[in-house]
Amino acid sequence: MRIRDWDSNLKVRLFGEALMNITFWMFFPFLTIYFADEFGKSLAGLLLILSQVLSVFANLIGGYCADRYGRKRMMVLSAFGQGVCFMLFGLADSPWLQSPWIGFLCFSFVGFFGSIYWPASQAMVADVVDEENRSSVFAVFYTSINIAVVIGPLLGAIFYVNHRSQLLLIAGIICVGLAAVLQKWTRETAPTYEHKVNTTTKWYSFVGNQLRDYKIIVKDRTFLLFIVAGILSAQTFMQLDLLIPVYTKEVVHNQTLLTLGSWSLTVSGEQAFGFILAENGLLVALLTVAITKWVIGFKERNVFIVSSLLYAIAIIGFGQTEWIWGLVLAMAIFTLGELLVAGLQQSFISKIAPDHMRGQYFAAASLRYTIGRTIAPISIPLTVWIGYEWTFFTIAILAIGSAAIYWIMFSRMDHKQQTLTDVKDLA
Repeated sequence: MRIRDWDSNLKVRLFGEALMNITFWMFFPFLTIYFADEFGKSLAGLLLILSQVLSVFANLIGGYCADRYGRKRMMVLSAFGQGVCFMLFGLADSPWLQSPWIGFLCFSFVGFFGSIYWPASQAMVADVVDEENRSSVFAVFYTSINIAVVIGPLLGAIFYVNHRSQLLLIAGIICVGLAAVLQKWTRETAPTYEHKVNTTTKWYSFVGNQLRDYKIIVKDRTFLLFIVAGILSAQTFMQLDLLIPVYTKEVVHNQTLLTLGSWSLTVSGEQAFGFILAENGLLVALLTVAITKWVIGFKERNVFIVSSLLYAIAIIGFGQTEWIWGLVLAMAIFTLGELLVAGLQQSFISKIAPDHMRGQYFAAASLRYTIGRTIAPISIPLTVWIGYEWTFFTIAILAIGSAAIYWIMFSRMDHKQQTLTDVKDLA
């Protein structure tokens, strides 16, 4: 499905979100280093865990609100909220005010609003794109994000150290601008969009209704296994902006990346991280659509399992080398594991989700990331307790566990499908 044939909502979002993501990735990968330097690794890990607890809560209410109050409304609110938080973060790290605690609080609320945005945005794609083309559309959005991951860190390596406050302020302005664009040039797509205010309704009835709806989702055992497997695999790819930047900063010391005659390019730890992160983004930007089309021809079971196993191999590779080109190779394997399921995951969710609960299913599915990110920062203090090598090995074991759960999930699905076929044959 060509972009020119897309729904106008998606075109507006694609280009607006691309600009926001480029700015975001100019500083986001380096924030773990910032907080580790300001608070120490142990406290920084604990604080990052606490910030993600807030995102888990936001994720739960985000899907519910996307289904009840509309995709557009929640996306506009979220983009505006992120913009305000980025601006405050920029002021908290300015010549007039130096407060890492205020910065951390703003960072936490950026995650909160981002968790509200995500399920509404994914549900909007499912609303306006037929099932046949969803994987390719999701893949294009994923590619857009990773183009930002190429450009952002490279620019960040140049501007972040001396212009962090300005970058945060620019990100805030862009987010507020995106909110205005979404408000003016997009329409509501929720199939049952209707908002009625009942002034007699108590605040806790909202939470009760929400929990009842999520109880229905939890009873979907296949989907629950999908979430658990995703949480385990998330412990690997979440380290891309948690453990890996701290690791490269400590173990890579002015290594020569490239030599041409008498000229050579030497990189420090932070620059090495920016380079391999850009490598990840470049490979994803170039290959996502092609690999998504390729893997559609394979069984979903095999694709998900192989993806988790590649994550395990890559994360062990990171822990076994301090050589810059060894890190480059590990990142290539890591990226392949990421690309295999980039388009399939969202298509899989939209396929099993009822139309009237898509927002909540996407929100519940993103618990793979929010809960995964809540747990993942423990890796930072873990390096103090057991060292880098054993920390990477522990994370690899979790990825292997993810592969095992995917196998169980698809076996369950196959058995259920076979049972339904047998019942139809008997009828």
